[in-house]
Amino acid sequence: MATRIALCLLGHVLLAVASMAVAAAAGDAGKIGICHGRVGSNLPPPSAAAALLKRNGITKARLFLPDPAVLPAFAAAGIDLMVGVPNENLTFLAAAGPEGAAQWLRSAVLAHAPAERVRCLAVGNEVLYNNQFYAPHLVPAMRNLHAALATLGLDGRVKVSSAHASSVLAASYPPSAGAFDAASLPVLRPMLRFLADTGAPFMVNAYPFISHVNDPANVQLAYALFGAGAAPVQDGALVYTNLFDATVDALVAALEKEGFDGVPVAVTETGWPTAGHPAATPQNAAAYNAKIVERAARGVGTPKRPGVPVEVFLFDLYDEDGKPGPEFERHFGIFRADGSKAYDINFA
Repeated sequence: MATRIALCLLGHVLLAVASMAVAAAAGDAGKIGICHGRVGSNLPPPSAAAALLKRNGITKARLFLPDPAVLPAFAAAGIDLMVGVPNENLTFLAAAGPEGAAQWLRSAVLAHAPAERVRCLAVGNEVLYNNQFYAPHLVPAMRNLHAALATLGLDGRVKVSSAHASSVLAASYPPSAGAFDAASLPVLRPMLRFLADTGAPFMVNAYPFISHVNDPANVQLAYALFGAGAAPVQDGALVYTNLFDATVDALVAALEKEGFDGVPVAVTETGWPTAGHPAATPQNAAAYNAKIVERAARGVGTPKRPGVPVEVFLFDLYDEDGKPGPEFERHFGIFRADGSKAYDINFA
C-alpha cells in the first residue's frame, strides 16, 4: 500500500512538473520572434531596429551572426536572442575543443551581450542544404559549444541547435510519410541524439510560399495561406488546412521514424514576401504572417502535436536588397526602413 501511495504521489508530481513545463513553453512560444537579416544597403542602425522591435512588443530576435554592433543594442532593449554561429566558424569550433569554443563564445558573443539575453545558439544555417563542406564539422562544433556553456554554467539556459532547410526531408507529403534525406542521416543521427540529451529543439526554416512557387500546379496558394477557401487534406485520422502544419508534422514524423519523437520542433524562419512574384503581395503576406502570430499566441500546436506550442521566428524585419536569388528573396521585410509597417499586422 505504501509503495502504491508513493508511486501515486510521484505520478502527481511528475504530472505537475510536465504541466508547468508545457505552460512555460506555451508562454515562450506566444512571444513571436523576428529574424534580423543584415544583407542590405539601406538598413537602419541596430539601435533603431531594437527600438522598433520593442515598440511593437516583440521580445525575441534571431541574429544570423554575432554582430558586435547589433548584439549590445538588442540586449540593451531587453530582447532575448537566438545568436547564429556562422558556417565558416564551424571548422575552428569543431577542432578547438571546449576550451577553444569557450574562448570564441566569450569574445564573439558574451563580450557584447549579457548571458541572460542569450537563449540559443543556432550553430550553422542550412549546412546540409548548400554547405556540405561544413557538414562533418557541424555536430562536433555543437558539442564543443555546449561543453563550453557548461563550463560557464550556462548549459541549463542556453540551448544549442542548428537551423535546417526543409529540404532536409526526402519525403514530406502526406505529413505522415515524413522522412529525412538518407544522405543527411550520418550527420542527423548523432545530432538528434545530442538534441534529445540536451533538451534542444530541431530547427527548421519553413516557407510554404517557396513550396507554392516550386510546385504551383499541386500546391494551392489558399492551402499555403491557412485554408482560405481550400479543401482540407486528410492524412489518416488527421486533417490539414495549411502547409505550415503539414511541414512541421512531416518533421515530427521523420523524428519519430528515427526514434526521437520527444524532440521539439522550432521554426527558425518563416514568412511571406510582398513583391517579386505574382503570389508575393502585401495582402498575402499580411494574411500569412498574421495567422502565424495568432497561432503562436494561442500555442495551438499542430494536428500531430495538438496543444504543443511551436516556437516561431518570422522572416524578416526589413527587406534585404543585397540577398542573392530570385527577386522575391529581397522582399520579406515586415517593416520599412523608416519603421512603418509594410502591411497591416499586429503583434500584440
